[in-house]
Amino acid sequence: MICAFSTLNLGVMTFMGVDTRCLGLFLLCTIIGHSLEIKVNPPQDFEIVDPGLLGYLYLQWKPPVVMEIFKECTLEYELKYRNVGSDNWKTIITRNLIYKDGFDLNKGVEGKIRTHLSEQCTNGSEVKSSWTETSYWISDAGSLETRIQDMKCVYYNWQYLVCSWKPGEVIHSDTNYTMFFWYEGLHQPLQCTNYLQDNEKNVGCKLSNLESSDYKDFFICVNGSSKMEPIQSSYNVFQLQNIVKPLPPEFLHVTLENSMEIRMKWSTPGGPIPSRCYTYEVVVREDDISWESATDKNDMKLKKRTNDSEELCFFVRSKVNIYCADDGFWSEWSEEECWEGYTAPDSKIIFLLPICFFFVFLLLLLCLIVEKEEPEPTLNFHMDLNKQVYSYEETLC
Repeated sequence: MICAFSTLNLGVMTFMGVDTRCLGLFLLCTIIGHSLEIKVNPPQDFEIVDPGLLGYLYLQWKPPVVMEIFKECTLEYELKYRNVGSDNWKTIITRNLIYKDGFDLNKGVEGKIRTHLSEQCTNGSEVKSSWTETSYWISDAGSLETRIQDMKCVYYNWQYLVCSWKPGEVIHSDTNYTMFFWYEGLHQPLQCTNYLQDNEKNVGCKLSNLESSDYKDFFICVNGSSKMEPIQSSYNVFQLQNIVKPLPPEFLHVTLENSMEIRMKWSTPGGPIPSRCYTYEVVVREDDISWESATDKNDMKLKKRTNDSEELCFFVRSKVNIYCADDGFWSEWSEEECWEGYTAPDSKIIFLLPICFFFVFLLLLLCLIVEKEEPEPTLNFHMDLNKQVYSYEETLC
């Protein structure tokens, strides 16, 4: 019994000793693992710089401080930015130390950035730094009531830009406004040289010959001057192809292919807009019924609503389609083109048959009259003493 008890006690002690060593080794590995956890710092000196291009800003930073063993690793940066108040962030992954984009300077700009360590340096694990953030607000004197109102810009027929505005709500009589614009390709912002005026005050601007300005951010600033108070500037940014208003279609023509099918054609508006960039809205009026249709071609076939229509008219307007722009304005409506009194080929025959029958009948009647006509009789008198004798002489036709 004593021997058996001693053997059992020795086994338990041996097991406990092994378990203790395993636990200690596990704790040691955990501590070492935490101490060797890979970390990377965020970029340094993150800032938003305004180079004076009316809303085209630079977001720039410097590389983070990294451990010696990671100096040969490739660093990537995850950049997020937006105008203050926007619901959506724009996200960029880049290896550069600067990124440029356009913003609405009527609002503030905010951005944040963090470092990504490449997986080759981390045995395939994803390592990211914490975020570092910054923001930018333009310093602009003047109250909001002095800033222009209702700024509208239209790029007419993809040829010239017209912008118009109304004066601020609270301004002095000497206040006047000036407009500057810039897009990538210009060395510096330019001032408008062709103002639209009302009572000798600038209320708009017309810009022509905007070379290589399509599919780029177009920046506008309208500021003002007054001897009495500073005027707050107004900023706008858009792309010209998205505010195009084309000319209306021309040379409308309508024909009826048969008793029920309409064919309408028109010419593509003149100007620099490619024909493939148009979409059209067509309004058809058949007697007292009207309906609309859309097409990307400059002709259309439709079915008539009724077979006995007395009048059929249509008119068209145009717009730059989704393949050439994200948005735009509809042109004015074209002149109305109408058809009246049309008779389809089969109905023409029906209409002509009674006339033909009438003329044939009239011709036959005339012939019968001619054939049956009798000559006037010639009356000769032979006077005798006691009697009169009448004789007739006929003249053949």
